[in-house]
Amino acid sequence: MSLRLSSLANFKRPLYLWNLMIRDSTNNGFFLETLKIYYSMTHCGVHGNSFTYPMVLKACANLASSQHGTMLHGQVMRLGFQGDTFVQTALVDTYSKSFEVASARQVFDEMPQRSAISWNAMVSAYTRVSLMDQALSLLKEMWVLGFEPSSSTFVSILSGYSKLDSSEFHLQGMSIHCCLIKLGLVYLEASLANSLMGMYAQFGQMDEARKVFDLMDEKSIISWTAIMGGYVKIGLAVEAFYLFKQMQHQRIGRDFVVFLNLISGCIEVGELLLASSVHSLVLKCGYDEEDSIENSLITMYAKCGNLTSAERIFDLISEKSILSWTSMIAGYAHSGHPVEALDLFRRMARTDIRPNGATLATVLSACADLGSLSMGQEIEEYVFLNGLESDQQVQTSLIHMYSKCGSIKKAREVFERVTDKDLTVWTSMINSYANHGMGNEAISLFHKMTTAEGIMPDAIVYTSILLACSHSGLVEHGLKFFNSMQKDFAIAPTVEHYMCLVDLLGRVGQLDLALDAIQGMPLAAQAQAWGPLLSACRIHGNVELGELVAAKLLDLSPGSSGSYVLMANLYTSLGKWKEAHMMRNLIEAKGLVKECGWSQVEVSGRFHAFAAGNQSRVGLVNIYKTLQDLNFTLQEGSYTAETISVND
Repeated sequence: MSLRLSSLANFKRPLYLWNLMIRDSTNNGFFLETLKIYYSMTHCGVHGNSFTYPMVLKACANLASSQHGTMLHGQVMRLGFQGDTFVQTALVDTYSKSFEVASARQVFDEMPQRSAISWNAMVSAYTRVSLMDQALSLLKEMWVLGFEPSSSTFVSILSGYSKLDSSEFHLQGMSIHCCLIKLGLVYLEASLANSLMGMYAQFGQMDEARKVFDLMDEKSIISWTAIMGGYVKIGLAVEAFYLFKQMQHQRIGRDFVVFLNLISGCIEVGELLLASSVHSLVLKCGYDEEDSIENSLITMYAKCGNLTSAERIFDLISEKSILSWTSMIAGYAHSGHPVEALDLFRRMARTDIRPNGATLATVLSACADLGSLSMGQEIEEYVFLNGLESDQQVQTSLIHMYSKCGSIKKAREVFERVTDKDLTVWTSMINSYANHGMGNEAISLFHKMTTAEGIMPDAIVYTSILLACSHSGLVEHGLKFFNSMQKDFAIAPTVEHYMCLVDLLGRVGQLDLALDAIQGMPLAAQAQAWGPLLSACRIHGNVELGELVAAKLLDLSPGSSGSYVLMANLYTSLGKWKEAHMMRNLIEAKGLVKECGWSQVEVSGRFHAFAAGNQSRVGLVNIYKTLQDLNFTLQEGSYTAETISVND
């Protein structure tokens, strides 16, 4: 603008000049400037017209400012614009983008006349807050009254479905697709086809999304990123990389979203060579200083096992955000380096950066992996000092941490403090009881969740409840839960559920039933279910079935030493030393590596690790002497130690 806002009040301008300035500032995206100009105009005693208010309300809508929108609403009412369709439609849009749906509907209902744009604005208001039933009802009413929906109407509806994840909404989305085909709109605009792809990608229906993509005459960069992101989301990163090659051949421009998808694909695949290639391309295209790219690169290298490169990227970031710190802390924690994760958190605490819920949840996960109760309690104090005690992600992590550190009582105390428990919080507490072998408590909490609180269970919580039944030997309860999740909640069993079922039957010696269960599973689940059955054969000394199961395992995973170890332990437990020795020789003959067992203990704030076969630890003689004394005390009390082998 050529004039300073501070001098606007010194001139008596006609309305059309004010409108020109309001139009220019709004069209150029200077929405705050629009509001300043408007308030200067009213200060000069000039009232707006039907051109002024839609432009000013557009600025409010883009700022999502319900406060300014409400003030303008009062002014247009006083000035008599209740019957102006353009002004009233702009009000609906302002309330919509401020998530004030009830206010938007009130304005819409009071409009004496509505245009197609008015209907679209109200439909968009409902889809913005995922009230899809109301949006569809309004769409039908609009159609009946003779207002034909446009492509923007359907873009709003499809965008609303893209935020949801339900089979019910998936069917509704497909009906919208059929409607678009009937109207001949589906390929009319790229934005509409992109929204359709986004909806199918959200529901994991990539075959349908790909059909839309392949039939598009003109594909924008958004089209390519949408389809690539969909493939990455469902675990088909290879297909995303194939599409990227097609993009390169067709010389399609690239943006940072493309690289975010590629990096996400590398995180999923975990191949270092591929990750390095993508990083090189990021550097070549100049996107390496984008915050989201830098943080994703840290996660990518950590996932690929190259913490050195992750550290190098982190150290090169001059102004580290909370996301940068959290990404590197998570990189350490999820790569099996909890001590380094905690050290980095301490380093961050000495800066001006304040942690968020995600940061503290990651740090608590590191404490859980260390089994450090004292460190976990320090982090809990830090949580209260920073006012994050009501963050559900933090609360869930606290429950998990206390459970892993052996304090189930403290875990329950945290659980009881949560005022508005979601499914994740309930699952965390049920899983804690499961890991502590407290099956009855887990079952009681599950029933309270589903009946008293009315929370719908999902596949994850059913894994926890089946695990609880398995660890507590509650076979009948476990079988009932396995059947009810399919019958009552239409949850299809996953590999984890099948493994819990086999473990449940195997622990109580129902080996034949466990074998029948495996043979009735999908092939993908069978491959992982044989391991728990072989462990059960060792516990119950069933050599014949053990040899059969071992043969299956060796056929499916010839490069894993775990099956050989389990079978050797089975032979050893029955005194078949020759056969056990033969199995152990096969590990060496095939060049397989068995990772040695190790454990860790915290004493006076220091962590001490013990590895099998390690004779270098200081004080080893005293350690063995203490163990002998403990064994002698157990024998005096008529206790017999039970040794359990762990599959590597």
